[in-house]
Amino acid sequence: MKSHFSLLILLASFNIATSQEAPLQNYRQNSKAGLNIFETPKNEYEYFDGLKVRIGGNFTQDYQGFNHENSAAVVLVDSVNINKLIPIKDGFNRAMANLNVDAQLADGIRIAITMYLSSRSHPEAWVKGGYIQFDKLSFLNSDGIDSLMRNVTIKIGDYEVDYGDQHYRRTDGGNAIYNPFVENYIMDEFTTEIGGDIIFHPKSGVIVSLGITNGQLDPTVVAPTKIDSATGKVNKYLAAFHGKLGYDKQINPDVRLRLTGSFYMDKSAEDNTLFFGDRAGSHYFQVLENPIMGQFVKSSSGRFDPDFTQEVSTFMINPFIKYRGIELFGTYEIAKGRKINEVDKRDATQLAVDLILRFPKTEKFWIGGRYNAVTSDLPLVPQEVTINRVAGSLGWFITDNIMAKAEYVSQVYNDFPVTDIRSGGKFSGFMIEASVGF
Repeated sequence: MKSHFSLLILLASFNIATSQEAPLQNYRQNSKAGLNIFETPKNEYEYFDGLKVRIGGNFTQDYQGFNHENSAAVVLVDSVNINKLIPIKDGFNRAMANLNVDAQLADGIRIAITMYLSSRSHPEAWVKGGYIQFDKLSFLNSDGIDSLMRNVTIKIGDYEVDYGDQHYRRTDGGNAIYNPFVENYIMDEFTTEIGGDIIFHPKSGVIVSLGITNGQLDPTVVAPTKIDSATGKVNKYLAAFHGKLGYDKQINPDVRLRLTGSFYMDKSAEDNTLFFGDRAGSHYFQVLENPIMGQFVKSSSGRFDPDFTQEVSTFMINPFIKYRGIELFGTYEIAKGRKINEVDKRDATQLAVDLILRFPKTEKFWIGGRYNAVTSDLPLVPQEVTINRVAGSLGWFITDNIMAKAEYVSQVYNDFPVTDIRSGGKFSGFMIEASVGF
């Protein structure tokens, strides 16, 4: 990890020394200036004066103090109780770092590439994804298209699926600069897929977007061979669709109002990962976990995956209201899906509310509270379970690029089968996090 952090410092020095800090067009700043930015900003008046390359990064370090417990029955695998929790103590977690490379290739055309230099699951460097974004299509030499593109953004590549608004506020590996809390939601809707988006966002405040992807985080050209239990036929790898309709407007200098509805649908997949696509991993380490042959339980570390790997259709509503320094952000989600060995679809719902007070006028400090609840059916088990989380946070932007925050969290698992490691599960404690973004 030391070598990765040294690489970030070296790249930052190179970036400054070569004067490549020039602003990019329609770009979300990787700092305090990027707070509460959702879709890519659209500013047709930004000037282009040649190829620009911007190298930036994120670095996050956590200190964790948790207690956890469960009441699951003993389940032996090779004489080992797989429901026994890992003993945990207060201490530092593995530092996480991201490397961001952005380039303005032409007027209204830029690319973005993100790499994880270190994360919970991978100490080595590897690519998250990358895409090209068109805010102008001047190379087509069409006045009509130029006029249309004043309100349109086109994104193509291997990118973060734009389902819901919560993924714009979540922590992504080493990038924790936009999140007023340490962790993401219990049901963390995040994945990268190959495809394209068209976003219509005129100055009236209306937002419309449509996208199509391959529905897979890890694509393959190998033909499917598994039999779908619902159809009795060989599985198919179909395209996935997502879209958003909403309104976002600064009503007056004090009030901003945003309300969106989003959907994501994949009728058949090789292994859909909408609810388990975060390869960087949770920032809560080892809670409700038991090591099994070097792997960790799929739905542990404070998150829950409903296991909709074969078929998934889900809808989310996100209200956002900002009055001066007071922010209210909500999520209500209804999802249905199943695994390939299931005939019937199951249900999962999620509710979350974030209330943040930023102060003083510069909004360098904040205090926040979060309530998050998930209710879901388990795969192949006729049983409904619930998970509830309450969290409170305190934070400080020391500079626009350096932040520190502390969080207390309590999470409880209800109605899980006694053979499940999460039966009677609960954890609580504190997190302290420092994060840099540039």
